[in-house]
Amino acid sequence: MKIAVCIKQVPNTTEIKINPVTNTLIRDGVPSIINPDDKSALEAALKIKEQVGATVAVLCMGPAQAEIALREALAMGADEAYLISDRAFAGSDTLATSTIISDALKLVGFDFIVAGRQAIDGDTAQVGPQIAEHLGIPQITYCAEFDYDAEKEYFRVKRQFEDRYQILGVKSPALFTVLSGSIKPRYMNVRDIIAQDQKEITVLTYADLKCNPDNIGLNGSPTKVKSTFTKQFNSDRQLVEAEPAEAAKIIAEQLKAKHII
Repeated sequence: MKIAVCIKQVPNTTEIKINPVTNTLIRDGVPSIINPDDKSALEAALKIKEQVGATVAVLCMGPAQAEIALREALAMGADEAYLISDRAFAGSDTLATSTIISDALKLVGFDFIVAGRQAIDGDTAQVGPQIAEHLGIPQITYCAEFDYDAEKEYFRVKRQFEDRYQILGVKSPALFTVLSGSIKPRYMNVRDIIAQDQKEITVLTYADLKCNPDNIGLNGSPTKVKSTFTKQFNSDRQLVEAEPAEAAKIIAEQLKAKHII
């Protein structure tokens, strides 16, 4: 069995700042991390590996520095690592990105795919489902738990909603997107940290994937980011001390005055 895990190296959003003049991200000095949902996806794959025996291949699309994220994945226990990197991929939106990653997955091979629900720097939750569509395989999103029945070759998945869970079953090949809060990633151990240094990271370029140039990069991206900005808060406020009933009346009057209710 071969499990493909899609990860992304993202800036640590707890330390992100916005340039107030250009409305763009200030990336200088901001540390990069493996996207939290993707790290949980990797943990899910590693648990299946321990359960039935499997090869875990991790794929990451990004610049050369994304090798750091792949090295961390190898140190967690992944067996193979692939960096999808080429200047031709620059400017790709979610559709172009999923197209590129899909071509890489066809080249690498897989029995099933695990990815994070969404990336903290984009929050679109689109790439995973789009990959499944490109590959023509079933997908289950928002996975909180999933178990593999080796005898029946069958996955039992617990899918999370806001107010309930849904239990689904599927056979491979399939794609799962995982929630970071549901599966806690393991810590790296000394043995795997040392072992990862001996493992090679394979770089996949435009020439390797033979992508259609009309479907990648800026040319293949139907969406563009016009600007980025932080929400501005008005610090003007009025403090009123009153009994609960009177306070509720005052709040209601203010909301009516602002045409909110």
